[in-house]
Amino acid sequence: MNLALVIVGVLLMIGSGVLFAQQARALTGTIIGAVGLLFTVAGWVMLDGGSTLSDALRTGGLAAAAIVGLYALWLADRRHKIDEDRQDIERRRHDLETQRHTIEQARQQMESQRMQHDRERSTDERFARSIELLGNDADQVRVGAMHALAGLARSRPEYTQTVLDVMCAYLRRPFDHAHYARLRGASEVEESVEADRERQVRLTAQRLIGELLPESGDGRAPTYDLDLTGATLEYFDISERAVGQLTARSVNLYEANAFGNMEIYGDAWFTSAHSWGKFIAPGTTFHKRAWFTNFEADQLVDLKQSKFDGVTKLAHATFDGKVVLRGSKFAQPIDLNHSAFNGGLDMSSAATTTADTHGMTVSLEMKNELPQGWIVDDTGLVRT
Repeated sequence: MNLALVIVGVLLMIGSGVLFAQQARALTGTIIGAVGLLFTVAGWVMLDGGSTLSDALRTGGLAAAAIVGLYALWLADRRHKIDEDRQDIERRRHDLETQRHTIEQARQQMESQRMQHDRERSTDERFARSIELLGNDADQVRVGAMHALAGLARSRPEYTQTVLDVMCAYLRRPFDHAHYARLRGASEVEESVEADRERQVRLTAQRLIGELLPESGDGRAPTYDLDLTGATLEYFDISERAVGQLTARSVNLYEANAFGNMEIYGDAWFTSAHSWGKFIAPGTTFHKRAWFTNFEADQLVDLKQSKFDGVTKLAHATFDGKVVLRGSKFAQPIDLNHSAFNGGLDMSSAATTTADTHGMTVSLEMKNELPQGWIVDDTGLVRT
């Protein structure tokens, strides 16, 4: 009987080993193996003949407990491996998600770059086409090209300076009109329909320049330069606008031209300019140089309440109309040397330091209001 118990125990151990290898039946195999080992060990102990049944069962129980302990250790190891596998899978999933996100970002960036490239190409084509149309013989086509350029500058601010340069270059093209000739004193002038049409195109360019410039007082807005050297302007109005450098050397101004309440952050060059009309610029701030050397004006020049932070020169200028500098402020001495004020000069309440008035003259037939301490002799010469 004891031998039979041993054989049964061995068979149970083999079966439990097979079952132990199968994860789905591990617990069942462990229980069967523990019971088989209990009886096997107890049988071996009983074969000795010197042990009681309780001793045999106790010894078998310890062996069975060892099997259960081994199962517990195996189970803990399996759980640990499962956790490691799960963490590894999670890490791989996260890596895959990161790679997917990186690929998606790269795809979006490439798509954005492609769209940006397409926009830039389209913008360049629009710009080139508009420039080409500015040379069209039809005035309405040239006006349309002006508006197309202005629309381009509004939609793409980085083109604003370029568009302004193009419009200023258009205004610098040689141009004359019968009306301008009459303002200059010509008695016989020839009318021209073509000149009338070109005049309208130029007025459109002037208006669009004013609309593209930022308003004065907006310190966050970019500033743009204007180069109007030698341009012919009529009713040009950039009042209450901010500009960088304003270059208007040898410019020809007809009728009334307005530069009032501006912020000119760069130098303002009106050297050798000629105004056959009114020059209206009250309340303007000249942050740097204000150069009116050899300036000529046939009518009113209004610069009242203006502020001149840099060097100001009106040397060798000729003013046949009244000049108003009432209440203006000069941070540095104003250069008036050899300037002629033939239509009257109003510098009342003007804040100025010493001035260079060498050779400066005023008309004795006109009313002149000069700063305190300035003296006019019998010939009209002014001394400070």
